[in-house]
Parts: sequence; C-alpha cells; structure tokens
Amino acid sequence: MTRTFTRAALGVLMIAATTAPILTAPAVAQVGAGARDGGRYDMSRAPWLRPGYRLEGAGVPILFPELRNTPRGRAFVMPNFDANGDGRINRREADDANREFARIAGPRRDRFDWDAYGRNPGGYRGDRGGGTTVVETTTTWDRGAMRNYGFRQTPRGATLTLQEDVLFRTDSAVLRPGAIEKLRPLAGYLRGNPGVRVAIDGFTDSRGTDAHNQDLSERRAASVRQAFDDMDVVRARFSVVGHGERQPVATNTTAAGMRLNRRVEVTLLGQRADRF
Repeated sequence: MTRTFTRAALGVLMIAATTAPILTAPAVAQVGAGARDGGRYDMSRAPWLRPGYRLEGAGVPILFPELRNTPRGRAFVMPNFDANGDGRINRREADDANREFARIAGPRRDRFDWDAYGRNPGGYRGDRGGGTTVVETTTTWDRGAMRNYGFRQTPRGATLTLQEDVLFRTDSAVLRPGAIEKLRPLAGYLRGNPGVRVAIDGFTDSRGTDAHNQDLSERRAASVRQAFDDMDVVRARFSVVGHGERQPVATNTTAAGMRLNRRVEVTLLGQRADRF
C-alpha cells in the first residue's frame, strides 16, 4: 500500500527522528541560563558525581581545580557547560565554566560551599567570620591570587618573578605539571583585560656556555607564552625575549644566588603594581 504525507507531516516525522537519540543522553543546560534568571545550575546528575569519573577534552587543564578535581565541580561543569553535547570540554566551555564559578563563588573559591549554594537560588551564602553574607561578584579574575604574585613596580610596568623551581626542572624548558596552576590566575586576568600587553623575559645563571644559556632562556620564555596561549590568551599580546646569563639579580658564586638568577619575569606593560 502506498502512503502519502503532507509537507507538515513529513516535518513532524523528521523532527521526531532527529530528536529521538538525544533522549537517551544527559540533557545539556543552556550555558549561563541558571545564573542570568536567578536559578541554580544542575549539579545533581550521574555519572559526573561518581568519584572515578574523569573529565576529557582540551579545556580540562584550564578548569579551576575546584571544578576539575571534585565530583561536585565536575557535575557543575558537564551538564551545564558542555554546550555541544559531545561529552568533552573544550577551551571556550572551560572558560565559560570558570567565569561563572568565579562569579558565584566570589574571591575564595577554595571555601565554596556547594550545599549552601544549592539551597539558595540566585546567590551563594557562606560563613564569613560568624556571619552570613551574600557574595556577589562580576569580576572575571581573582584579585587575591593576583596579589599573591607579589608584583613590583618597574619602569616598564607591573612585574612578577617566577623562579626556575616553580616552573621548570634543572636545565629544562618543559613546564612542570604544577606550573600551569601557578599561571592560571594571571591568564584569567589577561582574558578579562584584553587591552593589557605582556613582556616575558627569561634568564639563567652563569653555568654553561653563553650560547646554551641564551637558548635555554629563550625556550623557557617561549614555554610560558605557550602556556598562556593554551589558556586562550592571544599570543600576539606578548613579547618574548631570552637574556641568557645577562642581567643577574644576585651573585653567581653561590648556589642561593644562582637560584635567584634562574627566573622568568612577566611584566604587564604600563600597569601599576599597586593595583593588585
């Protein structure tokens, strides 16, 4: 028997066919909708609450530790910020998740009370010295973490110094696994302040040949710039220079002095150190 369908009926069948498989997968919430309308983000569903669940995708290293390393954090990220529903977190999705979490949690992300947030739509209430206050913030960067860098004022701008043992192993330009966490607050500031330009300068001690030290300092500065690039900070904003063993800040005749000379300096050009 031959069946005929009107154009409208065919449209209904096509919609049903394309949406049916989606019903078997976790629903993906509209990114940012919960915060904008005063509601709460969905953080209740499996499998993200299972302790063994691991996030995947290029954006995972960018996520705040509170989101990446805790079941409730993963349950905050996956159903609410996996915008394309592919089960992975890309860099843009991670940046969105970080921005919303910073807005909700305020300056002390490490003390965020997931349960209190779940009980209070439209805001987070947490204990602050015996009282209950509502923490509301629109900043996209962590002022406390930026202050902890210890910026100093230089003729070029606000400069911070990162010692070798924080970023690299001896005689290596490969960032240590924990180095990205050290750089993450600065990356957040730079994403939130796209007009700020940055100088990255690498330095070594006097051991080794001039050529080796020059090459090492250049590669280390470039590795730091690449880390910011991986965290979605536009690389065109950076100038990257290696100085080798030139411009020491301490003597090279002692181990302590050489340690101080092995460093990378990051300067926010034209900025005031007392801003942070």
